[in-house]
Amino acid sequence: MRRCAVALFGQRARLRWVHLILGGALFMPYWLVGTIVLGAFLDSPGMFGGSLAVQFGAYAVGLPLAAVTALFPLARPMSVAVARALCGIPADRLADGPARGRDAKARTAGWFTLHVGAGALISGASLALPPFAVSVMALPFSPALRESEIGRHWGLDQDWWVWAALPAGLLMLLALAATAAATGALLAGQAPRLLGPSPMDRLAAAERRAAEAESRNRLARELHDSVGHALSAVTLQAGAARRVLDTGDAADLEFVREALTAIEETTRRTVGELDWVLGLLRRGEGADKGVGPGLDALEALVRGAGPRVALTVSGDLAPVPEALSREAYRIVQEGLTNAARHAGGTPVTVRLDARTEQLEITMENPLPERPPVARPHGGLGLRGVGERARLFGGTAEAGPADGVWRLAVRIPR
Repeated sequence: MRRCAVALFGQRARLRWVHLILGGALFMPYWLVGTIVLGAFLDSPGMFGGSLAVQFGAYAVGLPLAAVTALFPLARPMSVAVARALCGIPADRLADGPARGRDAKARTAGWFTLHVGAGALISGASLALPPFAVSVMALPFSPALRESEIGRHWGLDQDWWVWAALPAGLLMLLALAATAAATGALLAGQAPRLLGPSPMDRLAAAERRAAEAESRNRLARELHDSVGHALSAVTLQAGAARRVLDTGDAADLEFVREALTAIEETTRRTVGELDWVLGLLRRGEGADKGVGPGLDALEALVRGAGPRVALTVSGDLAPVPEALSREAYRIVQEGLTNAARHAGGTPVTVRLDARTEQLEITMENPLPERPPVARPHGGLGLRGVGERARLFGGTAEAGPADGVWRLAVRIPR
């Protein structure tokens, strides 16, 4: 009994009933147009004065009109919002945004027509049946009502109505509630089929997720390349300075001064780069990406890496496009980070050649006597270098050759 009461009068049933009544209200303009059209052809006495057949005829005329208007772009977002709020349908089972494609538009039109059509019938019954049921239940207490013209017309003056009136009125109200609950459940069951995502919607959602993942990966690369490089450089420079101080050799104090200067420059530059990356996070995925460091900051990058790094530039770097300049800077930065971690303090040479149609970046350092310890989860750096190069249609190769570790990148300009 309790379960039946909840099914008929619980919060979900009440909200779905409201949803149907809202559909009936939305159907009123179409019904009015239908009555005008039928009145013009049938010479009906008025908008509300026609027979029941005329009223249902206007209902039939209004349904196709509702289906046509549901083809407009805003129909599905509005229908989805109302269905989520009043029908209790999980958000992930309904589509977002306007309908794309003929199939999605047809399903949206079908849903809207079903909603307003069923809502019109339930709304009409909700307006007419409760007053009639109350009147029927009042028959035993109102002889004047039983003997009135309306009472005699409906046969309410019969003696058996005296004891049958109250159960009949209650049954009418229960039947109305049951019909509304069943219709609301039917609409809720059809909503995922008619308002659910189409293949085009799923493709668009997948593209959005891919774009978000690409944005997260891009930010991860920026953080890895900028902050990771700075931490590696600072760690190595500080360690070297500490070892020199431990020896107590006054002749090496100049080296300590250079190391501390490099640490200062590296940390100052990294603060600016970190502000830039955090700015990307604040502005979001569609923010302007043209504020990162480029090849014009390459000398400062090499100087901050320490005295063992030598830079050679062939050709003019000024004509290099801004986007390519930023990515080339990051590639060199990652190469220096990789050398600092694994080269054991050996000299590093960096060569940039911009004399041809390609920008060539070559970085070499002698192989260390002992192979570096592998990182437990692998590195992101060289993989990020390859991704940056492929982004511009270039190539990246890294590995040992002729006793050196070589990173060679070629990117069309």
